[in-house]
Amino acid sequence: MLFLKKAVATGLVFAMMMGSGTAAFAQGNNKNHDKRDDKRDDIRVDIHLTFNDLKNAEWAMRYIASLASKRVFEGYEDGTFKPQNTVSRIEAITAAVRLMGLRTQAESPAEMSTKLNFKDANKIPAWAIGYVAVALENDLFTETDDMVQPQKDGDRLWATTLLVKALKLDAQAKAKMNTTLPFKDAKQIPAGSVGYVAVAIEKGLVDGFEDNTFRPNQPVTRAQLAALLDRTGGQLPNQGNSTITGTVSTPVSNNILSITSSGVTSAYILHPDVFIYRNGAKVNASALLPGDEVRVSTFNNQIVFIEVTRSVQSIPLTSTGTVNAVVTNNTLTLTNAGTTTSLLLHPDVIIYRNGVRANASDLKIGDIVNIRTFDNRVIYIEVTSPVLPITSSGTIITTVSNNVLKVASSGMATDYPLDPNVIIYRNGVRANAADLKVGDEVTINTSDNKAIYIVVTKMIDAGQPFALVGKLNSTTLNAQGGIATISITQTINSIEQTTYYNVSPSVTLNGNLSLFLVGHLIQLNGNNSLVTSIIIIN
Repeated sequence: MLFLKKAVATGLVFAMMMGSGTAAFAQGNNKNHDKRDDKRDDIRVDIHLTFNDLKNAEWAMRYIASLASKRVFEGYEDGTFKPQNTVSRIEAITAAVRLMGLRTQAESPAEMSTKLNFKDANKIPAWAIGYVAVALENDLFTETDDMVQPQKDGDRLWATTLLVKALKLDAQAKAKMNTTLPFKDAKQIPAGSVGYVAVAIEKGLVDGFEDNTFRPNQPVTRAQLAALLDRTGGQLPNQGNSTITGTVSTPVSNNILSITSSGVTSAYILHPDVFIYRNGAKVNASALLPGDEVRVSTFNNQIVFIEVTRSVQSIPLTSTGTVNAVVTNNTLTLTNAGTTTSLLLHPDVIIYRNGVRANASDLKIGDIVNIRTFDNRVIYIEVTSPVLPITSSGTIITTVSNNVLKVASSGMATDYPLDPNVIIYRNGVRANAADLKVGDEVTINTSDNKAIYIVVTKMIDAGQPFALVGKLNSTTLNAQGGIATISITQTINSIEQTTYYNVSPSVTLNGNLSLFLVGHLIQLNGNNSLVTSIIIIN
């Protein structure tokens, strides 16, 4: 058995202490596999996640690192993986059993002492007897297999069948035996194996070559087997506690990665040399973004491998937009070219508005801003075009209620919520909202959709009696059932306008009461903005 004697400097190495276990599994025909040392109680096992000979097999790098992180399919003591070397059957069987999570069972004294009934049992290395025994117990062989042929190269058809069996999909494979395979060389695939190939294609474990061939008898390379194994492992129902899937919830900070899975967010320590694969390349931890969907492997309570299975779209480093909402929950909402985006603010965000340093609460809806991001959060905001206060005018049609002022202009009534610090001037002096009278003509300045400055430009003569004719629009009742407010619609300068009035508790109602209906002409008489009599016009 090959034991790693010294951690190789090249690549990523993790060490753990194990009792009477096997060490790094590499090629099955390595002579050292037969030299098992059972006398040692504690064995140092070194795991390599990067290798120095993957230049021509970069496409398989993530599969190789993923499997090595789980000690399923590993490299050599000299820091190489030998991706183009072919794979022996015993090597593939061992990897498949490990992938199924049965390594401990396969290396147990009970399984390793099994007397195997294969004709070539004497050719099976002693270290591999337990693996073959467990493979038998889990139906990785067929009923007619009477030889293991441990040193024979595993071909594509044999490896495909092995991994479909590892997924416990024999029943599905047998149901697809009459499938017509799409390959030009489909006739080279035995009828009894067609279903296994069909299932493997359906599950995404294997596909054909660019020339539309399957090449069933072609030996599998170590790189190719790594891809097959990792795709299979992703579909096994139980990957154990060492494999975690979820969504990155926050950027990596202090070497801690937070992942949300099934609604629960947990923090994990990253090994200093963690292998991270994102968008087809090996990257640093800083490249992980909140929202990335990941599959990770842990070793000794640290994350050693991360694959981003679905990456979130990165926020541009600089962008522009219009503030769409007040900043809440530390989130800035911008609209640009019809698209609205919510962005998290960095704790150290710097904001400038009107040329001076500002807070997030100073940003106004309608502000046009330039932003810069860092770690996918907004770190700098400059308001390039502050929103201007909106000015409007009209006639007050109801007294202020629930901190809302209703004003009519050009036949339309508009509600203006009052800012807590609203400034009001009436008759040339500072006033309160309660001092505003129905009929007052006002100019209003607004910001953030609230009235911040109100000036009464023409006061209604409170002491002058009034008599107004219009169509009944609405009424509200007081607690005693009497009329509390009334509104009429008038046409003034060809524009229809609705005005609201408070009604005196002692109001008189004169005329044909059956005609007191919405749309019928009435006359309102009163004084001091208060209706004291209502006349129904026949």
